[in-house]
Amino acid sequence: MVLTPHKILIVILVILIGSCLFDILVNWLNIRQLTTRLPADFEGYYDAARYQAAQDYLRANTWFAMIKAAIFTTLIVAFILAGGFALVDQAARHFQTGTIVTGLIFAGLLMIPIFLIQLPFSVYETFVIEERYGFNRMTVGTFVLDLLKSVALAGVLGAVALALVLWFFEKAGSWAWVYAWLGLFGFQLFLTFIAPVAIMPLFNKFVPLPPGELRQAIEAYARSQDFKIQGVYTMDGSRRSSKANAMFTGFGRFRRIVLYDTLIQKHTVPELVSVLAHEIGHYQRRHILKFLLISLVSSGLMFFVLSLMIRAPAIFQAFGVAKPSVYAGIVFFGLLYTPIDMTLSVFSNWVSRQFEYEADAFAVTSLNQPESMIAALKKLSVDNLVNLTPHPLKVFLDYSHPPVLRRIAAIRQREEDRRQTPDPDM
Repeated sequence: MVLTPHKILIVILVILIGSCLFDILVNWLNIRQLTTRLPADFEGYYDAARYQAAQDYLRANTWFAMIKAAIFTTLIVAFILAGGFALVDQAARHFQTGTIVTGLIFAGLLMIPIFLIQLPFSVYETFVIEERYGFNRMTVGTFVLDLLKSVALAGVLGAVALALVLWFFEKAGSWAWVYAWLGLFGFQLFLTFIAPVAIMPLFNKFVPLPPGELRQAIEAYARSQDFKIQGVYTMDGSRRSSKANAMFTGFGRFRRIVLYDTLIQKHTVPELVSVLAHEIGHYQRRHILKFLLISLVSSGLMFFVLSLMIRAPAIFQAFGVAKPSVYAGIVFFGLLYTPIDMTLSVFSNWVSRQFEYEADAFAVTSLNQPESMIAALKKLSVDNLVNLTPHPLKVFLDYSHPPVLRRIAAIRQREEDRRQTPDPDM
């Protein structure tokens, strides 16, 4: 079957509207899954008022996300039908510059209105929803400064990445997608290396963990695992939010383990070492490397499909653009790629959930303190008002971490299996 521009336009609209409606359905099912019955595992951690707040927080965020998605989808559909892409392309070509500069102007003209539409949603989310539930600690000044830094950083890095891709497609002929794929992946890998020392400090202050009981416990644990610590840092997350977290970032001599100051304030030393052991477990089980390989394969697939679609005149005609171009083709491809991207996202989220189970198992086995890990998971869930009973479809599609009750059950099951396994030395 030959796809005419009219049929392609219908496909595009079906993808956009269908994806939005499906996402709204999944979120609605997730809200319907809520129950006032507190799971037995969290008795003593949640009181009635706090648990009600957690459910209200989920409802507020979910309805906000659904309204936002509906508005953005409506605006994109209206923009397409009104011939907006053709107008932006004409404006970019008006400057009569080279392909790369024209492409950067085209992208900039699209990103400015998106930013302006996004801004009030960000303000509302931060200063209304997060403020209402006691999470926001960001001042207006910090919000504005973060916004300016983010825009500048995204503008520079985005321009470099787009220019790199456009240059390859302009110079490398039929193999352009391969060079663009590997070049962009190399650029992303470079950013991953330098982010802990060059990008993240633009937004937060990182301080080496001071001497004391916690540092001694961490260093002792690291030695027991033959794990060379490049640095354990505290991050001033409390400047922006009361939510707590920990993360492992960087590679080689830029490798860092980061504990939010809010995490340190609310957890015991055994719980903090358990959280740290979980993060080290990701490294020891090579999860970071495996995710890089998955990213490499998925981005390669993306660029290959892009190379097949980017010169098709019917696609440009469907969007009302008279002259085909690589820069416009990338944008149109992004809209058409949505179903494939969702499928890959489901797969990567499934892999991520398995990695979380593995990291939990590593932490519990290496420390032999399952109750400390369980206590840490419970406190994190309560402090961050995590949804304890998400809908299975929501988990399948969107969760990169297993629901906390499943993680706790897996830890306990593993301990039960270990106790029932005969010791080979006896």
